[in-house]
Amino acid sequence: MFIHSFAFRWKTPLTESQKQRAFDEINALHTRIPGILETLVGFNISPRAQGYEFGGTMKFADRAAFKAYNEHPVHQQLLVWLLPLIDPVEVDFEMP
Repeated sequence: MFIHSFAFRWKTPLTESQKQRAFDEINALHTRIPGILETLVGFNISPRAQGYEFGGTMKFADRAAFKAYNEHPVHQQLLVWLLPLIDPVEVDFEMP
């Protein structure tokens, strides 16, 4: 199993509509990209969030499935509009 975790700080104030779009599109990736086993996303409520307001975790069968996801056109289209709006941090790891 391969785990992809992420958290975002918004670079500029976003509208609730933009934040909801990020949630909706990321949450739906597993329906549009083969190989995603599970997607969990949400708005961060931790008192230790350090400005990271949004995050999630995705599960893949293996590193090859994660690589295919990263290169998939649907994911690339998401990044085009999302990356200019976020300061992301990612943690990716394999589980035995």
